[in-house]
Amino acid sequence: MTSGEYIQHHLTHLSNIESSAPLNFHVVHWDSVVFSSVLGIVFLLLGLLAARRVTSGVPGRFQAAMEVMIEMVDSQAKAIVHNATSRKLVAPMALTVFIWIFLLNAMDLLPVDLLPFLFQHITGDPESKLRVVPTADISVTMGLSVGVLIACLYYNIKIKGAGGWAHELVVAPFGTSKNPIAAVLLGIVNFGMQMIEFVAKTVSHGMRLYGNMYAGELIFLLIALLGGAFTFTAGGFGLALMHIIAGTAWAIFHILIITLQAFVFMMLTLVYIGQAHDAH
Repeated sequence: MTSGEYIQHHLTHLSNIESSAPLNFHVVHWDSVVFSSVLGIVFLLLGLLAARRVTSGVPGRFQAAMEVMIEMVDSQAKAIVHNATSRKLVAPMALTVFIWIFLLNAMDLLPVDLLPFLFQHITGDPESKLRVVPTADISVTMGLSVGVLIACLYYNIKIKGAGGWAHELVVAPFGTSKNPIAAVLLGIVNFGMQMIEFVAKTVSHGMRLYGNMYAGELIFLLIALLGGAFTFTAGGFGLALMHIIAGTAWAIFHILIITLQAFVFMMLTLVYIGQAHDAH
């Protein structure tokens, strides 16, 4: 297998059908579905475990870590979403987004050949494909961002009312006019700008996470190729040493990246929902 074939193999999903089309709504990436679901269950179990271990005395390390995350998210939610009633749902949703995406991103820290190798032996097919980082799948990140969009639409209607939000769509950001013709033209422009804003925020929200995690996954694959070039020669040992050093350095740095990307996605979620509460 050449280097190009190795990378292409690792960047191909376990799907229900083979498709090379960039957008094909009949394709289901089963690896992304399974890993996202399993890690979602892991998050729920961790939350249940933390809830059962809560004590009013000196907290353990696990409880302390959970409390720090909850307080961090709650303080950010209070600073951005000023409606106390909304925060009862928004703050837990933001916490879920942060921890779940962190777990999805953390799959990138596993050796790139570990789970695909095990899967190939389980299926008995050396050509079996498996991608283990759900957030390196654009369908997952865009699904998450669309979920945030739906929450924004919900709060726009809940806070402003259907009529109030409809009025906002045609008067912001450029205002309106007393002249009927000018008012209609401004309404069309305002509505178009509002739609562009919703689409741009949703696409950039999902693409930012996808792009960073895809790039991180690709770098791990390139580092793995250094180890794959090992031979019992001076050059081979040099490549193996570079593989170990580069892999370790990138993994340590990547811990910051996966945490930062989860935090950024959570903050943008709060910001977009907070904007849905603001009247123009």
